[in-house]
Amino acid sequence: MGRLDGKVALVTGAGSGFGAGISIAFAEEGANVLVCDINQAGGESTCQSNPTALAFHKMDVTKAADWKSAMDAATQKWGKVDILVNNAGTSYVNKPTIEVTEDEFQRTFDVNVKGVYLGCNAWVPQAIERKEGGVIINIASVGATRPRPGLVWYNASKGAIWNATKGLAAEYGPHQIRVNSICPLVTGTGLFSHFTGVEDTPENRKKFISNVPMGRIGEVGDVVSACLFMASSEASFITGTNLEVDGGRCI
Repeated sequence: MGRLDGKVALVTGAGSGFGAGISIAFAEEGANVLVCDINQAGGESTCQSNPTALAFHKMDVTKAADWKSAMDAATQKWGKVDILVNNAGTSYVNKPTIEVTEDEFQRTFDVNVKGVYLGCNAWVPQAIERKEGGVIINIASVGATRPRPGLVWYNASKGAIWNATKGLAAEYGPHQIRVNSICPLVTGTGLFSHFTGVEDTPENRKKFISNVPMGRIGEVGDVVSACLFMASSEASFITGTNLEVDGGRCI
């Protein structure tokens, strides 16, 4: 028996990184998963690990029509969607805030905030109608509550998700819908320079890690494990929580 036997999940940004790891792990635990990404090659690659339980659907999370199409695809294939993982996200390269372009700002909020808004609007009605509850997991960031220079508007977008997670949990708890977020530290997925604004050298990593009590940067598996827990019945009485997966960085 897997921890997610009989469940159906929709995971966005599932063509790489956290999304790919979450999708594969959910399938290993018995779930069927609609692997959603704007990158078709990445999404199809994720599905190769378990073609029976994983199915790819190309979508842009900033478009309501794409959300409807994804929900329709999952429902037609498996009859329902129990778990929504809003993982798709974007950022600009760490730099002085006054150098952030309007296009970079808009894209960040469109993907990171509007994408979650549209996803919830597409998923919640069917969850309420089925009267079986469900789970929303939002991928936020440690920057939601501990913003640093250079990524002001990215952190602000994740702060919006931190706040929305609690509001959604309060509003839809009576329908037995649990809403939580995961707030990861930067991981070793090739984005160290992108998020820290410094070159990825042993010296710079050592300096960054010196502020992490547990002495390392994050790994994809750390986030995957947290998502598995939040999606499972083990977390059946947990909602409105923004779980920091950061080795103590935010202390």
